[in-house]
This record gives sequence, C-alpha cells and structure tokens, in this order.
Amino acid sequence: MAITETQILDALRAVRLPQGGDLVGAGMVSGLTLREGHVGFAIEVDPTQATVMEPVRKAAEKAIMDLPGVLTATVVLTAHRAAPQTAPRPTGPAKPHAHGHAHGQPGGQPGAQPGGGRLSLPGIKHIIAVASGKGGVGKSTTAVNLALALHANGLTVGLLDADVYGPSQPRMMGIKGKPTSKDGKIMEPMANHGIKVMSMGFLIEEETPMIWRGPMVMSAITQLLRDVNWGELDVLVCDLPPGTGDTQLTMSQNVPLAGAVIVSTPQDIALLDAKKGLNMFRKVDVPVLGIIENMSYFSCPNCGHRSEIFAHGGARREAERFGVDFLGEIPLDIAIRETSDGGNPIVVSDPKSPHAAAYRDIAQKVWAKLSGTAQRQGPRIVIQ
Repeated sequence: MAITETQILDALRAVRLPQGGDLVGAGMVSGLTLREGHVGFAIEVDPTQATVMEPVRKAAEKAIMDLPGVLTATVVLTAHRAAPQTAPRPTGPAKPHAHGHAHGQPGGQPGAQPGGGRLSLPGIKHIIAVASGKGGVGKSTTAVNLALALHANGLTVGLLDADVYGPSQPRMMGIKGKPTSKDGKIMEPMANHGIKVMSMGFLIEEETPMIWRGPMVMSAITQLLRDVNWGELDVLVCDLPPGTGDTQLTMSQNVPLAGAVIVSTPQDIALLDAKKGLNMFRKVDVPVLGIIENMSYFSCPNCGHRSEIFAHGGARREAERFGVDFLGEIPLDIAIRETSDGGNPIVVSDPKSPHAAAYRDIAQKVWAKLSGTAQRQGPRIVIQ
C-alpha cells in the first residue's frame, strides 16, 4: 500500500520538540513531497537552533523510515524564516508544494556541511564544473559530450546535473526512471553510455517547476553530491546552471573543485557574461581550465558553405586576454542538437564524426591539466 501524506504527518506529530509540542503542531514542516515511496521535507528552524534541532531531524527521519512503504526519507533543516518563538499556531495538515522535496542544512548556511566543513568525496579524483555566463550557449550539450569524451578516452566518469531549476541531463543521457537506495540514505546513481549520472530530474516529474528558495537549491545540490554512491571516479563533471549566482558560489565554496570549464558562443554579449563567470571562479580561487567556443560556425550540409552566424574567434581572443587556455571550438550543427535531444549524444552515436573528435580533443586537454594538478582540498575565498 502506498504511503500517504496523512500517515507522514501523523508520524511527525509523535516527534517532540525540545521546547515542547511537535513538528506539525509548531508549523515547522514544509515542502513535503511523496513519490513512489520516496519522502522528502524540510524542518524550518531558527539558524541559531540548528545544533539543538539536529536530534529532532534525526528522529523525524527515523519516524518516517519506520513507516511501511517508505523507501527513502530526505529530512533536512532549513532557515527560510525564524522558527515560532511563541505558542504554536493552529495548523492543519501541511500543504505539500508541487515542486518536490525541500532541502536545507544545519546552521543556516546554504549548502554548508554540519560544522562548516567541506564535502568529502574521497572516491572522486577530480571534480570539474562546466559553466556559462548566460543561458542558451549550449552548456549542457557541451557538458554531456565532454563527459562522454572523457569516458571515450579511457576514464571513469560521473555526471552531476547541478541545474536544479532546469535539469536536462536525464533526457540528454537517455535515462528514465528514478534512483534506488539500498539503505534508505545513499542513492545509487543512474547510468547510461558508461557514465554514472545524478540529477534532480530523476526525482521530480519532467514538467514540474522548481519553485525553491536559494538555500533549498544549495542543499539539494549538496545532497546530490554527498548522498550518492559515486564509487571510484577519475572525473566528476558538474553541469552548473547559467550565471554567477548562489549555485556557482556554493559549489566553489563547499566542493573541492579541480577547475572550471567556461562555455561561450562567439558574440560579444555572450562573451561579456562569460568573462563574469571566469572572474567569479578566479575570485574564489577555482582554476579556470579553459574556454570552449560553442556554435563557433555553421557549415551548410548541402553546399559546404561556412557561415559565422554568431561571429567567430571571440572566445579564443578572450582566453588569450585573460591568460587561460582556449580548449577548442564546436560548430553549430543540427546533428549535435538532435543526438543530444534524443538521449544519444554525438560522441557515442557517431564517434568517428569530426564533432566527436573535437569533443575528445577538448577532453584530452582537460585531462592533461587535471592529471598534472594535485588534488585540491577546497578553494580559499578571497575578499577584496
């Protein structure tokens, strides 16, 4: 029998608070979601009470896991508002959000580990971020083909879809279904084409909008990294959302990134935003491994005429200007788009094509830089 919201709330009413009362009566449960035995919700607390409330969080998680039909329980502390300081307000059953389960971390610091430490991922040799200053430049397509190219070059590779608001890697990697968990705590990653993959897209319906505040997103990404059985990997490729916001900053602060790859198209407006991304990573002491110029040119498949629709060579010039490597250029080609949309990216669907060769060449350059760099313990924040 499927678990119901009423059963969850009834179980949480038995979880007592240090100041008296229960979680549901105090109105502290938010973001409750259920999906085929997977339960997730946040407990909203005052950030100063995080240490005191951690045993409550554990008790809530155990109470849910003890219910028949529950496969996994994701219970986190978050601090989007102060916890009630007076008598608990009257409340009915918590209304579930339509977007999925909420995340947060003790202490009120988005994505931070308990005690302020950084993520420990000892089985992963190198973690790299694929980023762009703006959307629409083909960053996710580049990320998935780069991951597959690294694998084609003989490496063990994972792919993290860190774009919580617009997860695209399940479709691009041709993966359907949801992750399983052997112990109800650690999820097994999904896999295809020899790559281990984790994405919020596996945990919510494809059409479900993510109406989440910043700290919930930060902690969701932390859990997708920390609570997944990645195993031994040479490289974990993280497909970041576009821009220079909370997600990018959280990844830079809390994840031992070995470097970042910047994706841009050649035109000036895209390069302007790409420069912002490059400077952000430099400010948080994350090495920029290089810049890729995507949609660099278009060759007509009928006559072979080359058109530089978005101009050409801008990314190379900016790389030279900022003293970083230019990793390569990828053309605007319908085959790259069609194969990625179809879940069979061009590196695996047409490995002998010049486009696949270009991705493998970029992957080789990235790995050469990674293999010559000692494992970083985490970036240092520079205040200017």
